[in-house]
Amino acid sequence: MRRLLIAGNWKMNLDRGHSLALVQGLVESLRSISNVDIAVCPPAVYLGELGKALHGSNIGLGAQNAYSKPDGAYTGEISCAMVKDVGCRYVILGHSERRAIFGETDQMVNEKLHAVLAAGITPIVCVGETLQEREAGKTQQVVRSQSIGSLKGLSHDQMLKTVLAYEPVWAIGTGKTATPAQAEEVHEDIRTLLESQFSKETAQKVILLYGGSVKADNALELLSEPNIDGALVGGASLKQDSFEGIVRAASSVNK
Repeated sequence: MRRLLIAGNWKMNLDRGHSLALVQGLVESLRSISNVDIAVCPPAVYLGELGKALHGSNIGLGAQNAYSKPDGAYTGEISCAMVKDVGCRYVILGHSERRAIFGETDQMVNEKLHAVLAAGITPIVCVGETLQEREAGKTQQVVRSQSIGSLKGLSHDQMLKTVLAYEPVWAIGTGKTATPAQAEEVHEDIRTLLESQFSKETAQKVILLYGGSVKADNALELLSEPNIDGALVGGASLKQDSFEGIVRAASSVNK
C-alpha cells in the first residue's frame, strides 16, 4: 500500500511572520494525523527558521529547488547539502514554472535529481503539459518525454525514493482542475511507463502526486482515484484551513 503525501508549495509567497504563524497553526491542527505524510515547502530564506518550528512534528520541511553542484561560484543557488543542513526532507524539482520561466530542461532536472538523491533527500519531480499540448492531443507524449528525460539513469532503488508529481500547466493557479478521470488517466499512464522503464513491482510502489488547483472541496474525489497518491498543493497551501482540509481529506481516503 502506498502512503499518501500532501505537500504544500508556497512558491514566492508570505512574509516571515505569516510563514511562522501558518506553520505553528498547522503543527497544532494536524498533530493527530498519522496515516498521511505532510510537507510544506516555503521560500528558501525561511527554511532555517521554519525547520526549527517544525522540529519534532509530523510535518516535513521541503525546499522549492536545489542546485546540482555541491559548492562553488554559483551565485544565488543553494546546494543539496545546504537544504539538508536546515532540515529539509523534500525538494521540488522541475516545477512547470521553473521549466517555463527559468528555462530548466529535462537534463537540468535530471542532474538535480541525482544530486538530491545522493544527499539522502526525497525529490518531488514535476511533469505536465500546457493547454496547447493537451488540445493538440500531446499530453501522453509530453508527460512521457519529460518523465523519461528527468528520470534518466536512475536505479530501481533510486526510483523507489523518488516522488513524481503530474501538474498540468493549464490547471496551475488558474482555478481549473483536471477532472479526476483526466488526472487518473495520466497517472495510470505514468505508472505504465515506470513499469516499462523499471519493473511492475517498482512502478506499483512509486508515489504519484497530482497538482493543479487542488482544494479542500475537490481533494477527496481526486485522491480516491487508484493511481493518485497525494497532492502537490499551491495556493490552497497558503491558508491553514484550506491546507488542513486537504490533509484531512487524504486521511479519510481508504484505498
